[in-house]
This record gives sequence, C-alpha cells and structure tokens, in this order.
Amino acid sequence: MKQLALDIGLATGPTLDRFFAGANEAALQHLRLAVGDGGSPVPRSPVPTYLWGESGVGKSHLLKAVREALREQGSSVGWLDASVSDPTAFDERWTAVLLDEVHLYNTAQQAAAFNWFVNAISPAVGSPRWVLAAGDLPPADLPLRDDLRSRLGWGHVFQLHLLDEAARRAVLRQEADARGIFLSDEVMNYMLGRFSRDLGSLMELLDQLDSFALRTQRAITIPLLKTMLETE
Repeated sequence: MKQLALDIGLATGPTLDRFFAGANEAALQHLRLAVGDGGSPVPRSPVPTYLWGESGVGKSHLLKAVREALREQGSSVGWLDASVSDPTAFDERWTAVLLDEVHLYNTAQQAAAFNWFVNAISPAVGSPRWVLAAGDLPPADLPLRDDLRSRLGWGHVFQLHLLDEAARRAVLRQEADARGIFLSDEVMNYMLGRFSRDLGSLMELLDQLDSFALRTQRAITIPLLKTMLETE
C-alpha cells in the first residue's frame, strides 16, 4: 500500500485513525460509522461497500484496519485476498466479510467470494452481514464473473485518490515523528526526488533507513542513505 501504509516500524498496525484521508474523507467516515465510533459496535447495514482506486491509495490499509476494529469488538470476520489459495467455507459466526484485491481473484477465489457474499446477505443465516470489498477498478470494469461483479457494485461505492505531494510529505513527517527520528527537509527532498514517489515505496525506504541508522548508530542523513544503498 503506498498511500497510507503506516503499519511499519514502531507503528502498531493499520488503523482508521492512522489513515491520512486527504480527499478520501467521505470513505473514511463511512467506514467509521460502519465499525462504530469509539469502539462501540453498531448494527451494520446489509448494503455492501466497495472501495476502488489505483494501487497505493490505501485500500488494503482500510480493510485491515476494519478487520482489526471488528476483532477488538469481539467479532470474527471472513477475510479473502489474492494470496489465499484455498478459501474456507462461509462461517455463520462471521459478522462481516472482507474481500481485498478482488481484481486479482482467480476462478476458485471468485467462486468463494460469490458464495460468501450470497451467504452474508441472505436472511437464511440470520441477520445480514456487512460485505466490504476493494479492488483497483470500478465494479463495472472488474475482470470477474458477472454475478460477483454486479453484486460488488450494488451498494456504496467509493473511489479513493492518491495523496498529493504536500500530503505525502505530511505522512512521511508523521511516520518519522511516530518513530522518534528526525527526518530533515534535505533528506525528505532527496527521498522524494531520487526514488519512487509512491508513498508505499517511500515508507519501505524509511523503514530500511531507520533500521540501518539504528544498526550503525548514526543520524539519518543523505550520506547515510547513500551508504545504505551501496551496502544493502
């Protein structure tokens, strides 16, 4: 995740509070309402939610944050992403179904996702469960079986947008502060000017730089960054 993957280093993991929303405030507030404000469970709408946007806008961060928020409430959830080669059967104890990276699903994953979706919203299994899904493409353009694609576009659909440079700088500064390290403007300018400008890559670079600085007991400077790149 390149937009808001603040779940590295000293960070505690993806949370809704650690998502720097930028232009995505409407989607963030929708998810906050769905999981409950202040950790208090609320009845979740049976209407599904779908998040889409190019790689790096923070979709996986948000789904993982929702998963953790629900688990903290004592709820169990179904989780499926493209790395799950053998999806389990639908579990009636789940209170929500989370489907990440749907644009990458193979035939078996699509079948499992459709089965989970139908069971989640079916009154035959009790109260409808919330379905939250995410992919790189809008529902109509997903390379999926028709019945799954149409269901993913049935409810609330939010397009997520990448952060602009000012926001990327703010998130980098926030992450550095959370780690207790000093990231000078010169180092940040070097990172933004010489490396991939997507925030996920920048966060990975900051993670490596922080670890290298700790091992070498040196402050984070441009010479240190160059040394790290030459040796690792």
